[in-house]
Amino acid sequence: MDVFNELPEDCISSILSLTSPKDTISFSLVSSFLRFVAASDFVWQTLLPSDYNKIIDKSVIPLSYSSKKELFIRLCNSILIDGGNKSFAIEKSSGKKSYIISAEELSLLYGEEPDHWTWKSVPESRFSKVAELKVICKLVVKAKLRTSMLSANTNYGIYFIMKISDRAFGLSSVPVETSVEIGNRKDVHTATLDHRNGEKDLPDEKQRYERVPYKREDGWMEIELGELFNGGDEDEDEEFTVSLKEVKGFHVKGGLVIEGIEVRPKH
Repeated sequence: MDVFNELPEDCISSILSLTSPKDTISFSLVSSFLRFVAASDFVWQTLLPSDYNKIIDKSVIPLSYSSKKELFIRLCNSILIDGGNKSFAIEKSSGKKSYIISAEELSLLYGEEPDHWTWKSVPESRFSKVAELKVICKLVVKAKLRTSMLSANTNYGIYFIMKISDRAFGLSSVPVETSVEIGNRKDVHTATLDHRNGEKDLPDEKQRYERVPYKREDGWMEIELGELFNGGDEDEDEEFTVSLKEVKGFHVKGGLVIEGIEVRPKH
């Protein structure tokens, strides 16, 4: 690493701007000179998303920062944007973008009907409201998103963020179908929403093929709905549709609590 200490500052900055945030932080530990160069706004501006100004302009709470590195660190911890209906964050190791879309931004079948859905505030949610299913026969949840909001050349996983209330019923009777669709490509899977009885109570075929909820660090549960590879430039824009539905069982169900849908880089 001694050779880097002998290079001009602008040369080192250019090299670091072509690496990842993780690599830049590693370089900064080598010497005080490299630490100084690695903290420059020039380096960290290249590691931020190219549209970071547009994103922070949509922040619910105005962001204050003294350097681009400080801004990067702030965005790693997520911010609320678009009137509080989306959460945005960047991945610390790569700078890739991720979003959580609130339930209020989703399309729910009969979502405006109080006989079917309750919209309420819960302290454990990052959003002002979540949706709780009271009773319904056909369950349909959809979101239409655009690839321009994502990082280019990145494989994304899309996740349904949910909880099952203590008074839930009918959610394990029939599996739901999940899909991610863009153009003529469609990633389809089946999943079990209510998995509280454990895998031992599921038939072998269900254990093998159905996706089940997993506990998140924030206390919610998530089910992977599918994957999407965004290979285009960030200036290119395609619509993609994410859905979760159960319309074949024709039985009543309730007790599903929806916080939203997360789109995040997948490794």
